[in-house]
Amino acid sequence: MKIEFADRVKRLPPYIFAELEKTIAEKKRQGIDLISLSIGDPDLPPSPFVLEELRNESSNPRNHNYSFSQGEPDFKRAVAEWYSKRFRVEVDADKEVMALIGSKEGIANIPRAFVNPGDRVLVPDPAYPVYANGGTLLSEGVPVTMPLLEECGFKPNLEAITEREAKMIFLNYPNNPTAAVMDKDSLRHVIDFAQENNMIVCYDNAYSEVTFDGYKAPSILEVEGAKDVAIEFHSCSKTFNMTGDRIGFAVGNSQLITGLVKIKSQIDSGPPVYVQKVAVKALGTYAEDGEPPEYVKQVNRAYAERRDILVDELNSLGFKCKKPLATFYVWLKCGGDSMKFVSKLLEAGVVVTPGIGFGRYGEGYVRVSITQPKERIREAIERITRAL
Repeated sequence: MKIEFADRVKRLPPYIFAELEKTIAEKKRQGIDLISLSIGDPDLPPSPFVLEELRNESSNPRNHNYSFSQGEPDFKRAVAEWYSKRFRVEVDADKEVMALIGSKEGIANIPRAFVNPGDRVLVPDPAYPVYANGGTLLSEGVPVTMPLLEECGFKPNLEAITEREAKMIFLNYPNNPTAAVMDKDSLRHVIDFAQENNMIVCYDNAYSEVTFDGYKAPSILEVEGAKDVAIEFHSCSKTFNMTGDRIGFAVGNSQLITGLVKIKSQIDSGPPVYVQKVAVKALGTYAEDGEPPEYVKQVNRAYAERRDILVDELNSLGFKCKKPLATFYVWLKCGGDSMKFVSKLLEAGVVVTPGIGFGRYGEGYVRVSITQPKERIREAIERITRAL
């Protein structure tokens, strides 16, 4: 029997990290100590409060039944209350909020509800690959590249976009991989652009709580009229270091939420009830004025210290690198072939992510993560110094 992949799978681009992963696996088999500054997974544990709640809620037999497709009522209310406190945005918990098995799942599924075969979708480049691949291509849409260039602050130049017939536009700020940020005025231009061109805005705001130096990331729903065209994706993964617990949420236009519910009700049964209940408690730790709990502040202080060490040391090596205001990434201009640069560092025992893996406009850069203790970051810098 000849087994072939479906055409939609064949259209997926080659996995550029495949050879790199083989090399990493071989070095690990050889017992070589690798310092990974590549993965976007927090090394810091969830707060003791979250772990205690997980123990309590998971030990309750009633929390092991199926969830509602849109999420548990108390979870949706908690999300609505968090939006009110954190962004001063009022949302209808019943119609404008839903639970996700991590924000990535919602981002991948939203095109299924609204993109027809051949519909064009504006996707940033460089970017998290799920927008173009897991979302657009697997919905048989056509990704249209929006370059994110350094001279534009790694934000899309909306005036330069000639594609005005697109069904949907994906945006992500604070940004992975560039760590660029958006202000509310820029988001207002996005909403105006979407309204003028009848586009759905899918805004990935998963890093909104990982911020430094007084910067507070806005929600796109703070912009007047945003609920007419936008849906925003959040996650507890980065905020509460719960990446493996797979709990996120979508908030926004009620028709967009309804479409996402229609898709998800056919393919999954929502996040575990006990994880939703833990997220309710975690979201509830935000103060009425929107201030995060001390645990979140403490984690951000740790990331800021690591960021400062990494950026200062990279600059001392001759790189020109700015301290990002958000995320746990540093977008480093390597000045050449990013795969060759990564391979060179790998020989020294340091793993970073090649920019080309995020799209062709990521070439010439590498993404460096600060999800390692300060001591390991300093050791990585020593190895990089020897390698270069």
